[in-house]
Amino acid sequence: MTVVPMIFFTPVRIAGTGHALPRRSLSSETWDQQLGFPRGHLEAATGVRSRFVCDGEDQIDLALAASREAISASGVCVEDLDLVLGACAVPYQLIPSTAPLVMQKLGVPEGRASGHDVNSTCLSFLTAFDLAAGKIASGQIRTALIFSSEIASRALPWKDQPEVAALFGDGAAAAVLTRANAARSGICANLMRSYPAAYEACRIGAGGTRIDFHAAPAEFAKHAYFQMDGKALFRVTRKHFPAFVQELLAAAGWGVEDVDLVVPHQASPLALRHMVEHVGFTASRVVDIVATHGNQIAASIPTALDIAWRAGRIAQGSRVLFVGTSAGVSFGGLAVEI
Repeated sequence: MTVVPMIFFTPVRIAGTGHALPRRSLSSETWDQQLGFPRGHLEAATGVRSRFVCDGEDQIDLALAASREAISASGVCVEDLDLVLGACAVPYQLIPSTAPLVMQKLGVPEGRASGHDVNSTCLSFLTAFDLAAGKIASGQIRTALIFSSEIASRALPWKDQPEVAALFGDGAAAAVLTRANAARSGICANLMRSYPAAYEACRIGAGGTRIDFHAAPAEFAKHAYFQMDGKALFRVTRKHFPAFVQELLAAAGWGVEDVDLVVPHQASPLALRHMVEHVGFTASRVVDIVATHGNQIAASIPTALDIAWRAGRIAQGSRVLFVGTSAGVSFGGLAVEI
């Protein structure tokens, strides 16, 4: 049975965006040489030609650079922020959350704003966007900063799954949200759906309470690497994602032809091709940066947003569809009128 979502309009404005990348870009050919593969093997297998990899920078460095760009573009000051949301799939550390540390280093005055993390893996930015927008629309806050910063090059399974490891890259992006100053600027629809039968298809098992490092260090180390069953994820996506997008569009009152730009999670070149072929969007309306950035986990959607905005692909009145998939397995989307 199809569940028809309730339609709400949430007035909110994207006041500014920014993104940051490590200085080092690493080609797939370099990995081919290091792993003993024929030249071109990893690019052919993944579609990713290069990705940015941290070499001296850390997660907080990237978060600060992206956040400062977004704040500068928005015209607000750090003293204006009421809420800072860390929207990262992998935190800087388990406790405390990452957002307060970024607030401290940005110079947000003590006690001026609240800060905490939101984690829905690759969809964390969309979840945080929806949460902040609701608080702004209800009048609880005026201005929010959302940042997604990922060191996706860590804990990759280069030994067991090199074609999986080669999909990922590092980076960060951020956005400042404020109250809308135009009649129809805001979220026209939001939709989230989960298919937890595929929960184990994409995971890092260690790091939480699942495995006690002190009691079972070998087991902890075994599960400290990223593992992904790409076929299982693709089966779920192929079966359910086209209908999910249609449900999101219906909630917004849009047709496929009404969407000016699609900003998707950059899961893989295959995933983007599948969306273009099976959902009905033309490739020219889909932001595609995965071949040169890889999968940046939660940072991929806001990075694609900032790159598209700076390239002039988004203007006031644009209808933008944010969509993606995440570990869990979950689908998420926002239909936003700029």
